[in-house]
Amino acid sequence: MTTTAEAELAINGGRPVRSEPLPYSRQTIDDDDVRAVVAALRSEWLTTGPAVAEFERAFADATGAAHAVAVSSGTAALHAAVHALGIGLGDEVIVPAMTFAASANCVVYEGGTPVFADVDPETLLLDPATVHITPRTKAIIAVDYAGQPCDYDALRAFGLPVIADACHALGGSNRGAPVGSLAVLSAFSLHAVKHVTTGEGGVITTDDAELARRMRVFRNHGITRDHREREREGSWFYEMVELGFNYRITDFQCALGTSQLRKLPASVARRRSIAERYGRFFAGTRGMRPLRVRDGVTHAYHLYPVLLEGLDRAAVFRALRAEGIGCNVHYIPVHLHPFYRERFGTRPGLCPVAEAAYEKLITLPMFPAMSDRDADDVLEACAKVLAAYA
Repeated sequence: MTTTAEAELAINGGRPVRSEPLPYSRQTIDDDDVRAVVAALRSEWLTTGPAVAEFERAFADATGAAHAVAVSSGTAALHAAVHALGIGLGDEVIVPAMTFAASANCVVYEGGTPVFADVDPETLLLDPATVHITPRTKAIIAVDYAGQPCDYDALRAFGLPVIADACHALGGSNRGAPVGSLAVLSAFSLHAVKHVTTGEGGVITTDDAELARRMRVFRNHGITRDHREREREGSWFYEMVELGFNYRITDFQCALGTSQLRKLPASVARRRSIAERYGRFFAGTRGMRPLRVRDGVTHAYHLYPVLLEGLDRAAVFRALRAEGIGCNVHYIPVHLHPFYRERFGTRPGLCPVAEAAYEKLITLPMFPAMSDRDADDVLEACAKVLAAYA
């Protein structure tokens, strides 16, 4: 990595670190994935077929859970989890402010009220000290922000069901227990930039057979038996027992997911290697600070956020982009979005730690197909920007 304090920023007319922009993340699809999808497309089943059940079994095994229920998106996974717990009108659910909107939206879908809690300033994970329980509080949604598992021991002490929004954390663990087995229900995303992708998709894991049954009915319009089950039984009869949604996932998506799942350990290992490379650089740098990793945690590194210290985030963002580094920001605190301010009366000052962190956050590129040269380009651009602005 070569950089000097005198290097002219690309935003000011200097030569950029990269001529081809590096995205903050992207999917990795290989020939095995393509063959798996083609085989599913040529099979007898395109949806509600055997590939769905195969993927669910493999996912449950990978996460140490008894059951896995595959659905059409990570948002659908969260919605199904909230529904399975019976959250309804007037019920409150604790949600951290630092997350994607879907973590709170899933509560609103069921008529409940998200109650926003603040985050720890060093990890940006839900801070148990900011959780306030009322007689209407029915559950806690904990977000494994960036890929690091929350402190589930502390959260379980409240005596309420805990849903893990583990959409960032597949392949991570806490004291040897895999993400997916740490909460009553764990929701995962299979979006293109996640550790395992089906294009769009989601999964919920649980050890509770009854919760799994409720979610399978919920994803299929509230109908007790899907088409494949009726075909196997030689029956046409079905009953709709509740108001559900069409949250089904296809067989060819699940074929892709099963193929991708085989590569999960290597994917997480590569992400951790990139994170270690970043960490060595930032250990001797002022102006950009990575988040703290909790003791006993295996971080899955879906994201690599850093907190800026004494720097203007908008200026740094523009400068890194001009250098060819596809940085991003994760996230605007949910309670600051217009919908929540207008519908639930949330306001600035409600979660001061999350709000202050948001103003300083930058997400650096992180995905397993990155080469060491790619990672060094990121660090060279960071050094160049820090030299100019610090």
